Amino acid sequence: MIAEDMFRITQNEIFKKADTEGYIPVFKRVFTKYRSKTANSLVIESFFKKNEYQPLLVINHLNNGDLEALTEYLDKINEHGLDPTVYPSAEIKALVAKLKDKKAIKTIDEAYETVAKLEVLTAGALTKYSNALQYGVINPKKIYSRYFMATRRPDSTTMIATLNRADFKTFLDSIQPKSPQYLALQKAYRDSTTIEGLSHEESKRYLLVSLERLRWRNKPFEPKYVIVNIPDFRLDVIEDGKSVLNMKVCVGQGRNMKNQNTLEHFDDTARADKPFPRETPILNSLIHSVEVNPIWNIPRSIATKEIIVEAADDRYYLSNKNIDVFKDGKRIEDPETIDWSQVTPDNLEYEFKQRPGEDNSLGKIKFLFKNRSSVYLHDTPNKEAFRHAMRAVSHGCVRLGDPLGLAQNLFGEGADLDTISKDMVEDKPNPTNIGLPKKTPIYITYVTCWADDNGTIQYRPDVYGLDIVLYAHLQSFLAK
Repeated sequence: MIAEDMFRITQNEIFKKADTEGYIPVFKRVFTKYRSKTANSLVIESFFKKNEYQPLLVINHLNNGDLEALTEYLDKINEHGLDPTVYPSAEIKALVAKLKDKKAIKTIDEAYETVAKLEVLTAGALTKYSNALQYGVINPKKIYSRYFMATRRPDSTTMIATLNRADFKTFLDSIQPKSPQYLALQKAYRDSTTIEGLSHEESKRYLLVSLERLRWRNKPFEPKYVIVNIPDFRLDVIEDGKSVLNMKVCVGQGRNMKNQNTLEHFDDTARADKPFPRETPILNSLIHSVEVNPIWNIPRSIATKEIIVEAADDRYYLSNKNIDVFKDGKRIEDPETIDWSQVTPDNLEYEFKQRPGEDNSLGKIKFLFKNRSSVYLHDTPNKEAFRHAMRAVSHGCVRLGDPLGLAQNLFGEGADLDTISKDMVEDKPNPTNIGLPKKTPIYITYVTCWADDNGTIQYRPDVYGLDIVLYAHLQSFLAK
């Protein structure tokens, strides 16, 4: 079979001598040689093994223009900001030319070697390129310690399906990113756009990390969802692709709020993600309910750093702030009798809860969704922060500029909204829990660069330093 197929596509008489038993040992030797340089080598090896090591990629794609299309796309990957030199385009071209020259291959061993090399290099380059364009070159879960966003990554099934494509050119055309945001940032990158407020080099790096983020498969797909962009300090409710409600928000304090570290100036330690304890995590979930006039179960981290310090300075601080103190689950009647100056983070045996009221740090309402970081969206009595441009001020949760507006959007008109509106203006001593009629997806994201509705490239300071971490990991993949 191999002799007939290879002679048919090459018209080189030497292939009439070919047989599978002679080809397989050569292929295995070639694959062993290239294994360490081949991405996804286990998947590729299983593909060849399943097909009994037949050179299907060469047989099916040598004469239909597919291999030329592959190298053409490999050579143009710099248009996405990625380095074409990490792909074996020149080697693939040379091997294709050699096979198409009826007299270039003189011996059967040379024939086996040429076919095997082309098989291995084509399989590696095709899957690597496909994965880069469809999923990105970096797995965000491996570089960020507070990344809890559902993000699809390439698996063996998708890669085997890629290798089994009947038409590489059509497939490669189909996987080119087509979102308006991607195309706008790609154009800005290719045009060497300098973003207003940034240097030329930093503009380029902003665009590169943003293109990579857009390649990640973590984007909302639902017709309606809530999205918070941490660096923009903004929440939007999106319906059918358009924002129907937006508001200012405050997010958790970050490690880079003064922009002391930039994409232009950082050191090698930036590869390690070292989040500030109060940074809001990146996540997706479903908003399932609200709590009106909520009780604030004060986290131990806040209790040790703030509450016991304030109580030591002012014996009536706890009662003035409507904070109850508990020990072993029992409420202490007179917490002002405790000598708080003797209480330290190491010997703290109390728990603290702030009762509903005007001073409650969660304000009059909080929106709940499952997540491993115990964060939520909530109102706040501290409205002053919304007047400032830098709104990374919270302990990690997201403070809302217009909490009632969000409730109106999520609940719609009706009895539930009437209860929420009424309870939010009354000083009720107990919380009211109300489930949403339909759970609403929420995405807390981190996007520092995008094209606005006018096509102008916007950027926001990298308050958490996550761009720096990403760029540090990207450098070996980027166009030189």
